[in-house]
Amino acid sequence: MLNKSMTRLLLGFGASLLFASAGGALAQTEQQKLVDRADKTLSNFLRDPDMTWLQQNIGRAKAVMIAPEVVKAGFIFGGSGGRAVTVARDEKTGKWAGPAFYTLATASVGFQAGVSVSEVVTLVMTEKGLNSLLAPSVKLGGDASVAAGPIGAGAKSDVVADFVSFSRAKGLYGGLNLDGTVIAISNEWNEAYYNKKGILPPDIIVRMTARNKGGDKLVTDVTRAGGKK
Repeated sequence: MLNKSMTRLLLGFGASLLFASAGGALAQTEQQKLVDRADKTLSNFLRDPDMTWLQQNIGRAKAVMIAPEVVKAGFIFGGSGGRAVTVARDEKTGKWAGPAFYTLATASVGFQAGVSVSEVVTLVMTEKGLNSLLAPSVKLGGDASVAAGPIGAGAKSDVVADFVSFSRAKGLYGGLNLDGTVIAISNEWNEAYYNKKGILPPDIIVRMTARNKGGDKLVTDVTRAGGKK
């Protein structure tokens, strides 16, 4: 169970992340900025010589979740939060689709000081992992397993987890551990981006019945990186 301080922290992150703009056009502008930044983040990881495992295994992934900016801050009681987009692959056709919008929030306890900002790319490696993203929320390390992705050209390939996460950080923290992170669907952003009330991630990344042209470049870049497996 979370104590009161950790609960307030999570609620604080949720309140700051789950805002909705008054105008649909403005909301979509903010969403498109996130999608564009996610595409840039993906490009950064695909060019990074230390991200060999990610580059070699993205084609095996069921989905790819990209968070261009996850902020971690705190003193004694800390936590992290950010927004992410997810694209997923149809097992039969190899076609990728998305993006669907999510929020991330983590509470932590321990001596820590300062602020760091990380860009994170997470490969969803199992059907269980993908299905967990279709629920309203999933807790990594609880509802689904998560592992830090191998770094370096000689990284081993025997990583077994529902989610395999890679991060690049600047600041006082050396990296970002997603264990304990709660990933929640951002219904407001999905509805605004696709201009459809009640739209859910299964419509976007499973049934693939929704499309926004603004996401085409990201989907194309993931497709190019992963190919059809």
